[in-house]
Amino acid sequence: MDGETDGLDVVACERCEELVACRSRIVNGVGPADADLLFVGEAPGAHEDERGEPFVGRSGDVLDRTLREVGLDRGDVRITNCVRCRPPENRDPRASERENCRGYLETEVDGVDPEVVVTLGKVPAEHLLERDVAVTNEAGDVLEAEIAGRPRRVLVSVHPAATLYDPSQEAAFASALARAAEFTDKSSGQSRLGEF
Repeated sequence: MDGETDGLDVVACERCEELVACRSRIVNGVGPADADLLFVGEAPGAHEDERGEPFVGRSGDVLDRTLREVGLDRGDVRITNCVRCRPPENRDPRASERENCRGYLETEVDGVDPEVVVTLGKVPAEHLLERDVAVTNEAGDVLEAEIAGRPRRVLVSVHPAATLYDPSQEAAFASALARAAEFTDKSSGQSRLGEF
């Protein structure tokens, strides 16, 4: 089976044998289908696989708290992953697995049409920018990448889990999310395209 979708959701996919064997469900993106900010992680972990939603474990708590600190709510943004099925032992998704899922991610980016795609960690940054990324040095940078055949703004961020293991990353994470928040204006409903 090549894969079956319903709107932005993947409802069936058998492309990655090892991930299919490990997952309990496909974990699709959550949040508004017209969000100004689309956050992209690497892959679901155990909690996400169990609940069917990205970033619901400890990393999700950090993300939610930091979003609130910059004036946003989880319900204001869309959150997804490069790969929609949990890799075994929480390993990084392999390049072949990311490529197998890339069309789904591109469909989601194209459908949501965000002002900015925010990469959470090295794997999604390198996947979307198609180059090596020094995340700690580039956190907060807004770059351009072609995604789904169109140029898109990509904002690099450290992964929220990095702040749990290395508290010195908290400032970089908060700063990157504050920069992302500049591309949305909930009060007036106007994007800040002119500030790019």
